[in-house]
Amino acid sequence: MTLYQLIGQFLRRHWAAYASSGVMLAGIALLIVWIPRQIGFLVDALISRQFAPGELLRELALLVGAGVIVYFLRVGWRLKLFAAAYRLSVELRQRLYERLSVQGPHFYQDRRTGDLMANATNDIDAVEMAAGEAMLAGFDGTLTLVLVVAMMALGVDWRLAAFVLLPFPFMALSFWWISRHVHAAWRLSLDHFGSLNDHVQETLSGVRTVRALGLQAHSEARFSQLAAQAADASFEAQKWEAAYEPAVGFTLGAATALTLGVGGWLVWHDELTVGQLTSFTLYLGQLIWPMFAAGWVLSLLERGKAAWSRLQPVLDAPLTVDDHGTEQRVEPGPLAARDVTFRYPSQTHAALEHVSVDLPAGRTLGLVGPTGAGKSTLLRLLLRHHAPEAGSLRWNGIDLQDYTLDALRGAIAWVPQEAFLFSASVAENIALAKPGATRAEIEQAARLAAVHDDILRLPNGYDTPVGERGVTLSGGQRQRVAIARALLADAPLLLLDDALSAVDTDTEARILAHLRQARVGRTVVIVSHRLSTVADADHTVVLRDGHVVEQGDHATLLAHNGWYARQWRYQQLQASLDAS
Repeated sequence: MTLYQLIGQFLRRHWAAYASSGVMLAGIALLIVWIPRQIGFLVDALISRQFAPGELLRELALLVGAGVIVYFLRVGWRLKLFAAAYRLSVELRQRLYERLSVQGPHFYQDRRTGDLMANATNDIDAVEMAAGEAMLAGFDGTLTLVLVVAMMALGVDWRLAAFVLLPFPFMALSFWWISRHVHAAWRLSLDHFGSLNDHVQETLSGVRTVRALGLQAHSEARFSQLAAQAADASFEAQKWEAAYEPAVGFTLGAATALTLGVGGWLVWHDELTVGQLTSFTLYLGQLIWPMFAAGWVLSLLERGKAAWSRLQPVLDAPLTVDDHGTEQRVEPGPLAARDVTFRYPSQTHAALEHVSVDLPAGRTLGLVGPTGAGKSTLLRLLLRHHAPEAGSLRWNGIDLQDYTLDALRGAIAWVPQEAFLFSASVAENIALAKPGATRAEIEQAARLAAVHDDILRLPNGYDTPVGERGVTLSGGQRQRVAIARALLADAPLLLLDDALSAVDTDTEARILAHLRQARVGRTVVIVSHRLSTVADADHTVVLRDGHVVEQGDHATLLAHNGWYARQWRYQQLQASLDAS
């Protein structure tokens, strides 16, 4: 879809607002055309002394009244127009937000956050300007141009009009040449703004890392470089936009010279009155707006097209995870992976290959193995962040692809490796999974996650703001708040992706004891590098290089004397040395 097709669809849906604005603009154009003609009549009447007493005051009152009406009509069309144009920006932002909210991780691997933020701000603003001011300014300028030229040719003198319009084709050629450069300059400017936005977002999100590594000077230098590039690109675009004005000025200067020369000659030979020449000169002055409107409209449209070329690919990007399932309800049951194979698009080796696992309902599965073995990948497949290349994942005998995403994810509570907290209070972050939860329910979930006492030591307890991404909390506190949020959700499937890595062994033991109480009847999948976390699991799977190399309960795996047993002995020895 092109920008013009987008605007056309919007115009058809909001035709009433645009039609009323067009009617008001037509009224303005008619009054503006009438005023110079009336002034010319007054000039000729004054020269010939044809006015009766009081008639001049009535004529002047009519002119003042016309000016007042023009003022209110201009206010009216702006109110109507901008109210409609703002609706387009709201619709586009809603479309963008809805699209981004359903895209999978692969979509975000190919795009920068700063660019997406620029799409939602500058790009949509540029499209809104193209649909609003550009459309009505184009209509107003075109209508005014047609009426003014018609009055100059038919109402005053067609010969003079023909001479005066000679420079205008050269102005049109200049506008065409300038508009090509405006489009390229604005596209480059928007790209540089996206890069600057991305750098600022990354720096502020990772400000602790920047400070810890002493990268402030490097970050500032990079910011200065990107800011200078964005400023230079914007300045270049503004320079090309400013080129419209000299083209208009040159055309008007040439047209004025022709008016005075040819018009003066016609007046000298009594083929034109002074009043008519006055009206013609005023009409020529009124051509300033249509000419500037042409440059302004071209600039807005080129800026809008540049913005739409960045925005449209995001809005039209196919979903990285299809949501064509029909099952609206998830009934708790056994989980089964059958010969699952998956490869990340950017990788040459499979992250999971021929993985098969069975987990009865209400049981706990442990997933362990070296870094990069595919443990978190299996959880992402359960969440349908990705779809397996081969094999199937089933819950209660139904393929996960057959569930709607809303139904599936609503039945899963997930605690990722990096717990994400929003810029809200501790209580609000825990209650995200259950917005209507009471304070007693929130506190009970916090006790189960062994974070209740930590919260009470905060300045305002559960009402303490945690800052963006939970910046005021430690890593272990963030993990435990996220666990409390998952437990409050009371979903039939709980996924813990190395969610206890930032807590000490004593706290881990308390949390696991509480989980054993809370997970009765709930299926749990725990990913961990610390084997003590999965020692009580009903079944544990050892993954290595995407393959299942061992599986069984804790005692069986120790008796097997494989990777699990060696790692268990090593970790127990390390724990005893730390204790001593």
